[in-house]
Amino acid sequence: MYFVPAWSVSILQGCKNEVFNSAKVNVQTSLMVKKLHENDNPQTLSWMWAPENIRDALNGNGNFRAKQLLEQKEATSDASDYLWYSTRVDHNDTIKNNVTLHVNFSGQVLYAYVNRRLIGSQWGYTFVFEKPALLNPGPNIITLLSVTVGLQNYGEFFDEGPEGIAGGPVQLIHGNTTIDLSSNLWAYKIGLHGEAKRLYDPNSLHGNLFRTSDELPVGRAMTWYKTKFQAPSGTDPVVLDLQGMGKGHAWVNGRSLGRFWPTQISDSNGCSSTCDYRGNYSGDKCLTNCGNSSQRWYHVPRSFLKKGRNTLILFEEVGGNPSNVSFQIVTVGTICGSAYEGSTLELSCTGGRIISDIEFASYGDPQGSCGSFNKGDFEATHSVSAVERACVGKQNCQLPVSNATFGATNFGSTARLAVQALCMGSIEYQARKGN
Repeated sequence: MYFVPAWSVSILQGCKNEVFNSAKVNVQTSLMVKKLHENDNPQTLSWMWAPENIRDALNGNGNFRAKQLLEQKEATSDASDYLWYSTRVDHNDTIKNNVTLHVNFSGQVLYAYVNRRLIGSQWGYTFVFEKPALLNPGPNIITLLSVTVGLQNYGEFFDEGPEGIAGGPVQLIHGNTTIDLSSNLWAYKIGLHGEAKRLYDPNSLHGNLFRTSDELPVGRAMTWYKTKFQAPSGTDPVVLDLQGMGKGHAWVNGRSLGRFWPTQISDSNGCSSTCDYRGNYSGDKCLTNCGNSSQRWYHVPRSFLKKGRNTLILFEEVGGNPSNVSFQIVTVGTICGSAYEGSTLELSCTGGRIISDIEFASYGDPQGSCGSFNKGDFEATHSVSAVERACVGKQNCQLPVSNATFGATNFGSTARLAVQALCMGSIEYQARKGN
């Protein structure tokens, strides 16, 4: 006779004796935390800034011209995520002052300017952009900025899908009158002025474009920010917290960390405090981080960092505030283990950290998973004290999982031990003991 836990696979010898079960593999689960290194003090970052020069694009200037609307990857040859489309429209009797700008867009982010003023933006895979626009008598300039952000990144031939304003149409609409601008002469400007000047590189010859101000401009679109920082101590992984920023790109010492978009928030619905995969599977099971930003934290490889002062440069596209930006380390905060009767449970804190507290321990029929354990229908009385004696104050520990270890009698079914413990830095732990 053998017991098969839910959502598991067993291997039987001779179709009778269990020799392996996937749910009974004793693997530690580690919940990571982001924090300052215990040897570091909080850094106050001093920022410089530089406006992105978009005058050329808004004035209708570009690298080349064409009497058609080009697909973005074709036009840029992957030199930049940004492509400007500009054309001129003469006001005449067939066009009223108040019109609707209509753009058929293939993705992924669009900003629309009329006579150098932003009239709106939109993002998505494929959509129709429509916003009211006011035309001046005589010549008018329409400028469209297309941005790729990697939305479509899987599936067959995804790289061959169109991006930007591929073929359009782009139209001005007033009532029953439609003016199609798709075959106009369009000026194309590839990339940003700051990209061309290599403002993301701390060794750029144009670093003097950055300036200081009594008050740092915040909430300002198309702005570059620059600061110096000390690398966090130790060898733990480093993360950049971009809380407060809007959308853009980040570089450390001239090396790209990637695009960021912290203002994109996940759906606040669907998460639960408990996780149970039993029953039919769906992608909505055991969701986490509902209502949070998916692009707030960015890994900074230690190989990007150097001793002394390092340089962080941010390009902010929509408007943000770098005042809350910070660097932290990622380390083990909580460790969990689960083991069935007859095996051995092993727990270990990494990086010289100490097991400081036992948050949960139950030998019997514990339920739930790491971070949400609960006691089951039966439990050994000395579950917590036995684990505390074996583990607290140590970097790692081992416990034989048996009735003898926990002073339990036969429960009548296979018992299981579940443990959740906290890890703490050795300096912090010794200081707490001293108090």
